[in-house]
Amino acid sequence: SEWPRKLACQRARFGAGVAACVGGLIVALGLIFGRPAGAGDITVVEAWARATPPGAKSGAAYFSFKNSGAADRLIGATTPAARRPELHTHIKDGGVMRMRPIDGVDIPAGGMAMMAPGGDHVMLMGLAGPLKKGASFPMTLTFERSGAVTIQVSVRGIGAQTPSGHGGHDMKPKIKMKMPQGSGG
Repeated sequence: SEWPRKLACQRARFGAGVAACVGGLIVALGLIFGRPAGAGDITVVEAWARATPPGAKSGAAYFSFKNSGAADRLIGATTPAARRPELHTHIKDGGVMRMRPIDGVDIPAGGMAMMAPGGDHVMLMGLAGPLKKGASFPMTLTFERSGAVTIQVSVRGIGAQTPSGHGGHDMKPKIKMKMPQGSGG
């Protein structure tokens, strides 16, 4: 009888086809989801923000970029931690440092770019709540050429100057106030 042999051959061909489809799907999913924290040739490292006091309406996020490919540009950011994240920089205006919105941050081909206190940063306008030391929040960065990538931003101490918290020693900044004479203080 010929039919058991035909049925066995049909099952073998069907099984091989399913295995090929499943294998292809696994490879495709690996290419989509197996990427490091980066977009295209851009890798984002040391994403951090300073803690904010209760009631603060804004904060800032900082990070560094490593680019292993062609020049690119950070053009936007979104996060549930703030209603309106904006790209900002500091400029010297008549001897006074002022923050200004910017259209983007250039990341040179094969180079690095840094967003740090006193320079370029993501200004977090309309915080959803205080940024608490030890917590983290997601942020999606959008690049002109490489597309979007979602990263985790770690919250450091209020006085932090670097991702590790050094420089400000994770302490509250010291504020010196000059009291008017005769104020008793």
